[in-house]
Amino acid sequence: MISGVVLAAGTGSRFGGTKQMVVVEGKPLAQHAIDALEAAGVDEVILVTGHDAVKVASALTLPPQGRIVYNPAFKDGQATSLAAAIHALDDESEAAVILVADQPGVTSDVIRALVERFRTTRRQVVRAMYADGPGPSLLSREIYAEAGHLHGDVGARILIASHPEWVEEVQVGGPAPRDVDEPADLDGV
Repeated sequence: MISGVVLAAGTGSRFGGTKQMVVVEGKPLAQHAIDALEAAGVDEVILVTGHDAVKVASALTLPPQGRIVYNPAFKDGQATSLAAAIHALDDESEAAVILVADQPGVTSDVIRALVERFRTTRRQVVRAMYADGPGPSLLSREIYAEAGHLHGDVGARILIASHPEWVEEVQVGGPAPRDVDEPADLDGV
């Protein structure tokens, strides 16, 4: 079983408010990640909410295999949302693709490439590499415990930096999708 996680709990402080619901190309920003995971065929989708949780959840549409996990510690950083997701994964989950809610350009093809590489290598981390830098990662069940105990605003980056021998990179080509951190980042998304 392959899981998909969308980290959508942040306050959007640099954006000036809750950005997960801002409409980009006809749908809420976080919906892009949810739809990409569904189109890639993952077996479950976990949406982690925190700030404005009720508004965010009501603005989004989850697939039948989706569910919402509330992170009460969202103010303590992205690692707490990753931990909340890890603890909520189905017991049969072999690996989880981790997406952030503010990167609408990640495609289902990239997600499928991560899953396919995991299935052939069984590596602890499979990371998408665009022409100009890294993209989303897949974490294997083998390191769920480590990922579930991270702290701060680091996400999986600290695991990758601490254990480069765990990482299998998948070249996906093209430029990395832009993060929407500030309102100006919506231009050209």
